[in-house]
Amino acid sequence: MEPNKNKGRWKLFAVILVCAAPIILSYFTYYVIKPQSRTNYGTLIDPRDYPIPTLGATTLDKKPATLESYQGKWVMLHVSGAECEASCEKKLHDMRQLRLAQGKEMDRIERVWLITDDKPVDTILIREFDGTDMLRVKEELVRAWLPTDAGSSITDHIYMIDPLGHLMMRFPKDADPNKVKKDLYKLLKASAIG
Repeated sequence: MEPNKNKGRWKLFAVILVCAAPIILSYFTYYVIKPQSRTNYGTLIDPRDYPIPTLGATTLDKKPATLESYQGKWVMLHVSGAECEASCEKKLHDMRQLRLAQGKEMDRIERVWLITDDKPVDTILIREFDGTDMLRVKEELVRAWLPTDAGSSITDHIYMIDPLGHLMMRFPKDADPNKVKKDLYKLLKASAIG
């Protein structure tokens, strides 16, 4: 009779262990392994604080244009003067490659370069970054609108505008394209619009 009693206790202990295992594993994972937090690489921006102003934008051939015309698409935005130096070219290149890296979702993304002066844009740049919409705007209006990190300027960042036409994210100066790509992937996956 005694061996059956012990056998019954072992079965009860096994059932309790099976039921408690998920709880024990979750505590072990959270407090010992400590999973990395899932945060955005880019800085989220509250669109209520930065509504898109009337920028008086024009295309390179002087036709009126607005950022509102991109509603329904995600917009990667870069700002600089027409004399696009190495850091500007890198951002335009990164924007093109980041869009291409989204594969079948790339048509949901537009690229816009806001040019803050009246100097001519090099024809080589126009050809190299074909598909990037180049709009001339007044620099003071853009500076008053776009937020920056401490110690940086608007030319140091790539900004994101959502399909509803809200400024919603800013990537850091000298952003890592692989981390930006992950943010874009998450945005496109989570959004049913655009």
